[in-house]
Amino acid sequence: MRLLRRATLGRFSLGRFSLRARLLLLTAGLLLAGLSLVGALVSDELQRYQLDRLDGQLRSFSDLVAQAVPSDPRAVEGTTPRPDLLDAALELVGTPYLVHLAADGTVLGDLHSTRLDDASLPTTDRLGTVPTDGSAVDLPAADGSGRWRAVARPASGWPGTVVAAAPLAELDATIARLRTASVVSGAVLLVLLTAVGWFALGRGLRPLRRIESTAAAIAAGDLTQRVPGLAPSSTEIGHLGESLNTMLGQLEQAFADRSASETRMRSFVWDVSHELRTPLFGITGTTELYRMRALPERADVDQAMHRIAREATRLTALTQDLLLLAQLDEMPEGQLDRAPMDLRTLANDARLDLRALDPTRPVELAGPDGSGPPAAASVHADEAQLRQVVTNLVGNAAAHTPPGTPVRIGVGTVAGRAVLDVLDQGPGMTAEQAERVFDRFYRADRSRSRSGGASAGLGLAIARSLARAHDGDVELRTAPGAGARFRLTLPVLDQR
Repeated sequence: MRLLRRATLGRFSLGRFSLRARLLLLTAGLLLAGLSLVGALVSDELQRYQLDRLDGQLRSFSDLVAQAVPSDPRAVEGTTPRPDLLDAALELVGTPYLVHLAADGTVLGDLHSTRLDDASLPTTDRLGTVPTDGSAVDLPAADGSGRWRAVARPASGWPGTVVAAAPLAELDATIARLRTASVVSGAVLLVLLTAVGWFALGRGLRPLRRIESTAAAIAAGDLTQRVPGLAPSSTEIGHLGESLNTMLGQLEQAFADRSASETRMRSFVWDVSHELRTPLFGITGTTELYRMRALPERADVDQAMHRIAREATRLTALTQDLLLLAQLDEMPEGQLDRAPMDLRTLANDARLDLRALDPTRPVELAGPDGSGPPAAASVHADEAQLRQVVTNLVGNAAAHTPPGTPVRIGVGTVAGRAVLDVLDQGPGMTAEQAERVFDRFYRADRSRSRSGGASAGLGLAIARSLARAHDGDVELRTAPGAGARFRLTLPVLDQR
């Protein structure tokens, strides 16, 4: 039975209805509860008001009769009142039934409207139970056809009680008609409002259907879809649309970044394979010649060993550069041994190194942007790592400018940052080349011969990674025919 009951309840569960139907059912249920509550309160309040008004009439009339009746109510028994006058008088005071009871509860006399049947009046024994303090009570009719409202007062001139009673049939009929009218009007109003609510909800939920269709298009693979402006941003629908558009933009960017990352990774793997393959082929070819006894002379063997050593050195440098980049990507701070230092030391050593590489090249030590004298640039950094950065920048200038091209090395502070500039007057680079120059394994001139890890296109990538590990950066300013300026920027050492 329990399983059957659960299955029955599950069959009529609201979860099987659409949002529109559920909202409408919920609204209709609340409206029905509200109409029922209002109808019940109105009918109860009207009934209470009518009873209070009738009770007041009964009390006033019973008080009046209790004081005006002669000492013995039986003294008026022989009189025969006129029915037309009696009925009018009783209806006027709102008390169609008046009873005089003796102290023992027997009826001494009574008056009632001729329109009332004796069987429809309250029984005598029930009249004797009415309290004499003026409290109103309900009494049933003798034939059970309705209710009566009765109030009793003690007589002032004789030992007895005056009971005034009025039927509640008209009041009950009024309340019944009111309740019937409330039910009918409430049902009509509920139907009309439900119909209006159905169309209103359909119109109000139309933006959600637009959002649903947009989400379906995105799920099908179209990440460019966006939720149109369906409502002002101050509304819930408008705010939802803006939030969804923001989320969709982030998703599209994330997918684009992932695609670009996969492309870069494939290019990186290809470049690494190519860079490793070249020296390995050289080593393999040389050893194969030796194995085939194609090197009969001692000089040929020495030359082959020299070639193997050169390629092995190239492999070692490339491997070390790749390992350093991987370590910087994983935990850049862990590769640094910081200490206070001045960039002027690196600038002066770089000037000497460049002159040693090319004695014909004019090298000048200056301030930032190559103007003015060099200035102090104190930083808290790893000197060995920064020395590699500067060496890579100077080596890049020597490799990509003609021999004898002047180079200026500027050092100082700019906008609260320590800087070291390497400026050359070489051919410069295009905007596309400048955008990719810090990419790993990128070379603007792929036909140029290579003889080391840095020349494999990793030098500038390592320089930028090391600079960013120091909370700095390496920036490039260049243009075709206008030379290039590579700037190393680092936080200035706090001297306090």
